[in-house]
Amino acid sequence: MKRKVAIRGFEVVAVLLTFLFIFYPANAKAQRPIKVGVIDTYAGPPATFANDALNGFKLALNEINKKGVLGTKIEFTTRDDKWKVDVGLSMAKELVMRENVDLIVGTINSSVTMAISDYMKGEKVPFIVWISKSERITGEKGHRYVFSTGENTAMAGKAGGVALAKKPYVKYWIAGDDYEYGHAIANAIWRNLKAKKPSVEKIGETWWKTGEPDLVPYLTSVMASKPDALIVCGGGATMTNSLKACKTTGIHQKIPVFMHTATDHAVLKPLGLEAAPEGVMGTMDYHFYFPETTANKAFVKAFQDAYGAPPGFPAFHGYITAHFIAEAFRKAGAVDKEKFINALEGLVIDSPAGKLEMRKCDHQAVLPMYLGVTKKVPQYNHLISGNIVTITGKDVMPSCEEIMKARGK
Repeated sequence: MKRKVAIRGFEVVAVLLTFLFIFYPANAKAQRPIKVGVIDTYAGPPATFANDALNGFKLALNEINKKGVLGTKIEFTTRDDKWKVDVGLSMAKELVMRENVDLIVGTINSSVTMAISDYMKGEKVPFIVWISKSERITGEKGHRYVFSTGENTAMAGKAGGVALAKKPYVKYWIAGDDYEYGHAIANAIWRNLKAKKPSVEKIGETWWKTGEPDLVPYLTSVMASKPDALIVCGGGATMTNSLKACKTTGIHQKIPVFMHTATDHAVLKPLGLEAAPEGVMGTMDYHFYFPETTANKAFVKAFQDAYGAPPGFPAFHGYITAHFIAEAFRKAGAVDKEKFINALEGLVIDSPAGKLEMRKCDHQAVLPMYLGVTKKVPQYNHLISGNIVTITGKDVMPSCEEIMKARGK
């Protein structure tokens, strides 16, 4: 009898050991953290936007990791691209080859983004872009491994073109940063404006190097040419500086000025009330005070409690990026790059701006655009966007047919 009990006990132990042998490696693998590499510019003027995005990303991860994703957590490590293409590409290679990240997110510089995107395509590693705005990223140069959670120049250009076409201006001057984003947003606004109002005329262009500290001479020269309106195409290194130069020269009081991002909090806050120009037209895909929904108010409160300031558009982009990542891995059911991509295509998430879709055909998040003008209000010590008009995401997105045509398909 004792011998039978001993044999049965041995059998039970053997069965348990077999199960552990079979299932432990899989469980151990599933329990490792999901690793995200973050590449952005963390020094100089662009750092304001990069840090805002990172803070939004961290806030979302704090929420996500309380519940977990596939029984594990999402971790991240950061790298500074120093606003240089070669440095950004080197950081991407390090994160992929040495850190073995599951995906990379970033970046603010469109030229850096294009280089990293091409590399990630070859390595077959997902790359989610959260600030860079060149439409070529998910348009002409788009591919399976690149996604965008921020608005791009095609979307902003269409919104700007529609808005300006309703104005009486005919003779335009274009001025901006002489790099990928500056030219991309200029081209997008102009082609949409020209399509809506063929009578408009571009009488001149002015381009300065990115990060140019003194834009006053450039705008003074533009004023002397007396256009009906000015379109400013400044990127992360000069967005705030462009508005400061408008105020210094007073150009906005003589010539109507339009600049995508002119109405954003991250651009306006550093200028306060005295150095920012009122009446400048702009578009943006997020404002902490609009829309006045429960979800947006909750996001703003959580961000302000954590960081002592309201979120700008980069924080919103970073926040939704983290939620897209978490929901895609949950849907995929495994920490697997190809399954993650399949799950992210067409995924819809809840956000402070309502439900957002990651469009399958081009991997571009469908975002609304808010058109307004810079304005003083009593409750803030910085300008905000006034007279806001909402343009839905579907109304500013290029069609899937247009995307395929741009890609030569």
